[in-house]
Amino acid sequence: MNLNKVFILGRLTADPQLRTTPTGQQVANFGVATNRVWSDKTGNKQQEVEYHNIVVWGRQAEIVGQFLSKGSLILVEGRIRTRTWQNQQGQNQKTTEIIAERIQLGPRPAQQEREFGSPAAGKKPTETAREELPEIDINEEEIKAEDLPF
Repeated sequence: MNLNKVFILGRLTADPQLRTTPTGQQVANFGVATNRVWSDKTGNKQQEVEYHNIVVWGRQAEIVGQFLSKGSLILVEGRIRTRTWQNQQGQNQKTTEIIAERIQLGPRPAQQEREFGSPAAGKKPTETAREELPEIDINEEEIKAEDLPF
């Protein structure tokens, strides 16, 4: 059995690019940045950022184009695909992308709620800012093999 499954929770690095294929299918491309935070052996906090290219199709592409912008939080579930093409100079180019199968939008910043209204029907926009999601810091020394459920 083989499995190609990815979950990414991060923030958009730029506004999504929404296009329509010649057959009328909507497709959106955007980048997502994720970070990893840990403490090294000397106790110093370390951080590493990874950038991911995301492709989403159909109705979900329309939603991304309508509701997301640079800095928006998104959860992407999908699969990894690497494709190759030739550029205008005839050189082979390669890119690795995540093809989104499901997306979940993060909380809307308070500024957007004031502009577009609260998502709940009949409620007025709120002037209070939403809390930022806490950063999860996992100390690798605290995880023990016997604690894992599998």
